Amino acid sequence: MIHRITALLLLSLCLSVPAHAANLAPTIAGKPDSWVYVGSPYSFKPTGKDPEGAKLTYQISNKPAWATFDTSTGVVSGTPTSVGLWNGIRISVSDGTNTSSAISFSVRATSRNNVRPTISGAPATSVAPGAAYNFTPSASDANGDPLRFSISHKPGWASFDPATGRLTGTPRTSNVGTYPSIVISVTDGTPYVALAPFSITVSSTGNRAPTISGTPPTAVTVGKTYVFQPAAADADRNTLGFSIRNKPVWATFSSATGRLSGTPTSAQIGNHTNVVISVSDGKASAALAPFAISVSSSPNNAPTISGSPAKSVNAGSAYAFRPRAADANGDTLKFSIANKPAWAAFSTSTGQLSGTPTSSSTGMYANVVISVSDGKTSTALVPFAITVADASNGAASLMWMPPTQNTDGTALTNLAGYRIVYGVSASQLTQTIQVTNAGMSSYVVENLAPGTYYFAIRAYTSSGAESADSNVVAKVVQ
Repeated sequence: MIHRITALLLLSLCLSVPAHAANLAPTIAGKPDSWVYVGSPYSFKPTGKDPEGAKLTYQISNKPAWATFDTSTGVVSGTPTSVGLWNGIRISVSDGTNTSSAISFSVRATSRNNVRPTISGAPATSVAPGAAYNFTPSASDANGDPLRFSISHKPGWASFDPATGRLTGTPRTSNVGTYPSIVISVTDGTPYVALAPFSITVSSTGNRAPTISGTPPTAVTVGKTYVFQPAAADADRNTLGFSIRNKPVWATFSSATGRLSGTPTSAQIGNHTNVVISVSDGKASAALAPFAISVSSSPNNAPTISGSPAKSVNAGSAYAFRPRAADANGDTLKFSIANKPAWAAFSTSTGQLSGTPTSSSTGMYANVVISVSDGKTSTALVPFAITVADASNGAASLMWMPPTQNTDGTALTNLAGYRIVYGVSASQLTQTIQVTNAGMSSYVVENLAPGTYYFAIRAYTSSGAESADSNVVAKVVQ
C-alpha cells in the first residue's frame, strides 16, 4: 500500500510541470528624416513593441558623433555642426532574449544657404554586343556637400554606382535594342539635378548615334524675336528628326530642323525652365543639356559686387566685411554665402559677414564665397579664406620721430597723439590703433598672428588736424 501511494504522488508531480512557450522577438518601426540643416536640431524616436509586454532596450550602431542616443526610448538626437553624410545608422530593440530586425537609415546635413550641385557629361548613346559600356558624369557642389547619384530607366544589362554616378555594363546579343529616357541625377540632400535624358542603342549593325550641339540664348525681351537652332549630324547619314520637351507656349518648334523661335508678350514674363531639345536617327538619340529662357520687360544686366575682405582675425577680435553691390536695372538685390564660418553671422540683405571668433575657432576657413543676385542672374566675389589666429601669437615694435613743424613750416605746438594704421596689404591698412600720448615715440602692436604686416603712422592735433600717412614699413611676425 505504501508503494502504490508513492507511485501516485510521483505521477502527480510529473503532470504538474508546465510547458514553456517560445519567446517572440520584439518589433521596431518608424521612418527617420534623411536630412537636416547644419545648426538645426535633429531627432528620431522609433516605436518598439513586444508581444509578451517585456521591458525593451534599444541599441544603435554607426551613431553620428554629433548625436546622443537613449537606450530606454530609442531616441537619437543632436545638432550637426558641419555638412556631411552619415550612412549605415542602425537602430534595433531587444527584450533581453531576442532582438528585432533593425531600422537602417542615413542622415545628410546641408547648409541653409545651400547651392544646388552641378552635373555634366556626354554619355555614349550606342554600344555593340560584347563591348563594354562606361560613363561617369562630372559633378561638383559649391558648398562642399557630399553627393549621391541616382538613375531612372537603367538598362537591365548595366550596373550603376550611386556614390560616383558611374554606369557600366556589357550587353549581349540578346540585349539588342534601344533603351530610352535614361536619366542620371545627383543630389546634395536637396532636390535632384539631372543630365538631359538619353538613350543607349545596342546594335549588332554598329549604328552610331547622332550628335547635337549649340548654346541656346537664355534671355529674351518682350516683343523681341527669340531664335535658336542646334547643329546636328549623323555619321551613318541617317535621316534625323528633332523633338522638344517643355516648349514655351509662345514659341514654335520644327521637328525637321530643331529650330525654336517665337516672340513672347508681356503675359509670358518669367522663367521657362527645363527645355530639352533632342535629335534621333530612328535608332538612337542625343539631347542638349536642359536650359531655361528668361522673358523680361527689359534687358537684364547682371549685378556687380566688389570689395576686399580681410584675410585674418585674432581670436577674441571682431571681424566685419560688407561688399559693395549695385544693379543697373535697379532690381532688388539679395546676398548669399557659401562655406560661412560657424562663428560668423551673415546678412542676406546687406551681404555683411561679421562675428567674433573664440580661441576654439582658430584655424583657416577656406573657399568662402559671397554672391549677389537680382533674382535673374548672380555674381560672386573671388573665393577667399579667413584665418583665425591665437590672440597671443606675436607682436611688432614700431618707432618714429615726433613731428615738430606744420607743413607750412610753423612750429607744431598742439600735437595731441598718433594713429597707427596697419593691415596685411600695403594698400589695405584697415586696422587702427589710437595713441593719445603726444610724448610717445614707440609702440608695440600685440596679438598678431604669424605673417607679414604693413604699418604707417599719422599725427593729429588737439584742433582735429591730421597728417598724411608716413612711409609704409613691413614687419614679419613669427
